[in-house]
Amino acid sequence: MALAAVIFDLDGVLVDSEQVWGTVREELTRELGGRWHPGALRAMMGMSSLEWSRYMHDELGVRLPPAEISREVVRRVGEHYSRHLPLIDGAVDAVQRVAARWPLALASSANREIIDTVLELTGLKGSFAATVSSEEVPRGKPAPDVYLEAARRLGVDPAAAAAVEDSTNGLLSAKAAGMTVVAIPNREFPPAPEGLAAADVVIDSLHDLTPEAVELVAA
Repeated sequence: MALAAVIFDLDGVLVDSEQVWGTVREELTRELGGRWHPGALRAMMGMSSLEWSRYMHDELGVRLPPAEISREVVRRVGEHYSRHLPLIDGAVDAVQRVAARWPLALASSANREIIDTVLELTGLKGSFAATVSSEEVPRGKPAPDVYLEAARRLGVDPAAAAAVEDSTNGLLSAKAAGMTVVAIPNREFPPAPEGLAAADVVIDSLHDLTPEAVELVAA
C-alpha cells in the first residue's frame, strides 16, 4: 500500500517538553502536599490529560479534583512556552519537508490548548491538515486511539500512514494502529526496548527525517 500521510507526535519529537511537563507537575504536587517520586514523570508519558490528572490525584495525592489539576498544569506549561518554547533543532524544517510530499496530522498526548499554542508559536499550523489531542479520544497512548482518529480525520487507511514518535508508549500506540513507525529516540528519556522493537526504523534526529527516508521504510 502506497504511503498516503505522515502523522507526528508533538512532545519529544517537535518540542523538547518532557522536562517542562515534569517540572510543572512536580512543583504542583509538592505545593499541594502530594508525594512526588522519581518514576512519576515516566509513568505519565503518553497518558491523556484525563489519565495523568487522575494519576496525580490518586497516586501522587494532589489535593485538587483531576479537572482542576489538568487546568492548572496546562496553564503553567502554556506560560512557560510563551516565555520560551523548547523547540527541537530541525523541527520546523522537518515538518515543512515532509508536508511538501504528504498531508500531515499531529497525534499528541498534550492538551488541545498546548497543541494550538505550539503550532501558533512555530507558524506550523498550516502544515497540518488535522490535529488530535488524546483528551479527544477514549484512551491515551499506548492505546492506538489517537493515531486511529488522526488517520480518520485525514481520510486515510492507518496502514497507509507513517508515524513519527519518540517514547515507548507513543511507539506502541502507532504500532497498534497498524502504521509504519519511525522512531527518533529522545536522548533524555529514551524509549524502552519494547518501544524500539515496535519501530520499523530508528533515526538519529529530525535532520535525517526526509521524504526519501520515510518512503524507503514504508516500502
